[in-house]
Amino acid sequence: MSSIKRILVTGGAGFIGSHLCERLVAGKHDVICLDNFFTSQKTNVEHLLSKPNFELIRHDITQPIFLEVDEIFNLACPAAPGHYQYNPIKTMKTSVLGAIHTLGLAKRCRAKVLQASTSEVYGDPEVHPQPESYRGAVNPVGPRSCYDEGKRAAETLFADYHRHNNVDVRIVRIFNTYGPRMHPFDGRVVSNFIRQALAGEDITIFGDGEQTRSFCYLNDLVEGIVRMMNGPSDFIGPMNLGNPGEFTIRELAELVIELTDSRSKLVQRPLPADDPTRRRPDISLAKEKFDWEPQVELREGLIKTIDWFKTINLEEYRAPTPNY
Repeated sequence: MSSIKRILVTGGAGFIGSHLCERLVAGKHDVICLDNFFTSQKTNVEHLLSKPNFELIRHDITQPIFLEVDEIFNLACPAAPGHYQYNPIKTMKTSVLGAIHTLGLAKRCRAKVLQASTSEVYGDPEVHPQPESYRGAVNPVGPRSCYDEGKRAAETLFADYHRHNNVDVRIVRIFNTYGPRMHPFDGRVVSNFIRQALAGEDITIFGDGEQTRSFCYLNDLVEGIVRMMNGPSDFIGPMNLGNPGEFTIRELAELVIELTDSRSKLVQRPLPADDPTRRRPDISLAKEKFDWEPQVELREGLIKTIDWFKTINLEEYRAPTPNY
């Protein structure tokens, strides 16, 4: 039996998806990248277009698609607050209908399918760090709930398709990830801080800056996703993927200023509603199952990310929503 697979990556032109496509194409698999380009860039996969084992399809996963595939990585969904709050109903549809359509495709093709879930399913956590057994503290009617609850519903669908239809599923919960090809206007702290620091602008901190996040470099995350997909069928997850190193937002801002040699000053703004105060993954399960843990330290990863930001022309990136 051939080890070459026909693989669909939804959201494949996005920040994480484009790197995953690159990894799979390098592995000689036939890769179909599907994206509606709401928050992604065609330039993210431009270097893959000439590859004979790469195909790009413009399609919105809220609509069914019929393909013949062996594996599906379901990464389609706006993931930054400014993006997913722009059209919250569409965000919920992307998570729920996207899960239904990819699961239906997997059922028909007898394909493996992986759901890229999120640490946001834990809400503003009352347990720290967050293990997969923690069920979360999510506000179902808040401004972030279209994303949080959409991803939670998608996990439910994946678990039920597995239980009732014997679909071979995987669920990973992704914590904050950064690296080259981040959208410079996605509103996340790493991209915001780097863009502001390189321009010499004030760096905007929401709240007092003492809220914490854990930042995982892109390459480490992709490795974890691939290991999960290639793992045994009796382990479907959910499984946390993230870097357990915990930093305050103020520490991150100060490190970015140092690494960019910027004269930017820190400016505080009010904390958005339902913004989590602490976020750190418990990755014991990933270590136990796949011997996976991040290898790239924050300083090293930020240097690589800053170097990439220096190469891009910001005028070629539109702020995808009116929130900026």
